Amino acid sequence: MSTSQNHLSGDTRLELTTSVLDVGQVYEWATVASCGAVVVFSGIVRDHAEGRSDVTALTYEAYEDQVVPKLKVIADEMRARWCDLGRIALIHRIGRLELGESSVLVVVSSPHRPEAFAAAQYAIDTLKISVPIWKQEHWRDGSDWGTNSHEISDPRNLKSSNAS
Repeated sequence: MSTSQNHLSGDTRLELTTSVLDVGQVYEWATVASCGAVVVFSGIVRDHAEGRSDVTALTYEAYEDQVVPKLKVIADEMRARWCDLGRIALIHRIGRLELGESSVLVVVSSPHRPEAFAAAQYAIDTLKISVPIWKQEHWRDGSDWGTNSHEISDPRNLKSSNAS
């Protein structure tokens, strides 16, 4: 199965995909002459989770038709809060991911680093609680859905102490 939903509009790249995430390619895309900072956040599948030390893989599932529209709300809010952002990429992978693989990318370019860092942190924190994506943890003797789930929230209502 090869799912790919995306929205590429000028300086905003929003995607849901089953493909391996190419961090370097997205970084290169976000690099523009007017921006002196590019912040890259890559969420990686790790070997532990709350209460478990033997995670071997994760499977991500999503309400696919709603992911890109929710990512667009986040990107629009980022641009409203930090008006001089250059490029924004919000990309999430679904399907089974092994240890060390990247599950999510948030890449933000800006003329200055404080805004790039603040916007990137807002994006990942907001994505985790407002986009309908769920993870199932796998370990040697079984699997279960992630224990740190949140109710879906509206990104426009979430606070950021670094917002302009």
